[in-house]
Amino acid sequence: MKVVFQKTLGLQDKETHYCPGCTHGIIHRLVGEALEELDVLEDTIGVASVGCSVLSYEYFNCDMTQAAHGRAPAVATGIKRVVPKNRIVFTYQGDGDLASIGMAEIIHAAARGEHITVIFVNNATYGMTGGQMAPTTLIGQKTATTPLGRDEKIQGAPIRVSEMLATLDSVAYIERVSTHNVANIVKAKKAIKKAFTYQKEGIGFSFVEVLSTCPTNWGLDPEESLKWVEDEMVAYYPLGVKKDRGGIK
Repeated sequence: MKVVFQKTLGLQDKETHYCPGCTHGIIHRLVGEALEELDVLEDTIGVASVGCSVLSYEYFNCDMTQAAHGRAPAVATGIKRVVPKNRIVFTYQGDGDLASIGMAEIIHAAARGEHITVIFVNNATYGMTGGQMAPTTLIGQKTATTPLGRDEKIQGAPIRVSEMLATLDSVAYIERVSTHNVANIVKAKKAIKKAFTYQKEGIGFSFVEVLSTCPTNWGLDPEESLKWVEDEMVAYYPLGVKKDRGGIK
């Protein structure tokens, strides 16, 4: 019998802790599949962040370590610089971890052109700590700390991290993708695999932003959450390649 679909070897045989409808699990699978298909699982070291993905070291079937809040790019930089060149090093970070307390780390890692891959999960809220406003929270979006909705005059505008990092000369590849439907999940898989390929080929710093859901803190059911990503998040965070100087299709 021909096998047409099976669990990726890139993930451990363990249930995740994520809330129903959260697309972290989908993104985990895409990362695991990409690493397996590139045949680099045995040579990969991942860095878990602080946030909803804090336990990701229990799910990826590769060597993993834990970084302090926001410091995953700095930890990944240190690891990448001391291990053999064939090793793949990646971070898996949420928007609170990367775009708030870790903003300096991600900017300077990108500016230096560190040969690491960053998977940036943007769900427009602080998921783990109760749904407070994040740097990526949309204007008008209600959170635990913006009960009347984010006001640009008070809290400023949401940060488009991918566009900001794309202005840096040393960056090799940046793309924003989403997980709100099957077609976009397929595109997300392609972008993640490409990002790891750029590192494998020694091209430079690669970064994939993935728009994700947070039904629990958004106060929506899973289906409504997917629609909210499509209608609201994609409008402010347009999908597509922001920078690509590697030339790999």
